[in-house]
Amino acid sequence: MPKTTKQGKPIKDELPSPVQRSDAHAQATFAKTYDSAMESYDDEGRANATAYASLKHSYEKVGDHWERKDEPGPSDERAEEGGLNDKESAGGVDAKATKVHLLGIARRLNVKGRSSMTKAELVDAIDKANVKATAKAREG
Repeated sequence: MPKTTKQGKPIKDELPSPVQRSDAHAQATFAKTYDSAMESYDDEGRANATAYASLKHSYEKVGDHWERKDEPGPSDERAEEGGLNDKESAGGVDAKATKVHLLGIARRLNVKGRSSMTKAELVDAIDKANVKATAKAREG
């Protein structure tokens, strides 16, 4: 199912819920990349992965939505390597960000024990908080 109209506008109901709760540019990035990838690959899974990879270049997952990153670029080792690979994804967390930045995100998400966490632990804790926030948002 296409994610954009014939005029190239995102079809909000066709987007994943965290993308729906994000700004218009994030929605357009995901939708246009998805549709282009579907034309190229004719594979929904690959198109979805490609759209998320494109989104993660400029956005990071914060709670139940995506926010523009301060600096565009790969968000984790998987994205840095590119293509299909077996590296672990950080689930939309900008694992390449500074620890100070991650602490700020963790504070916003009310992650307990954040001040004593390593950078890797912060990434995992933020990812878990994002999953929880997204599930809560879907409930209503």
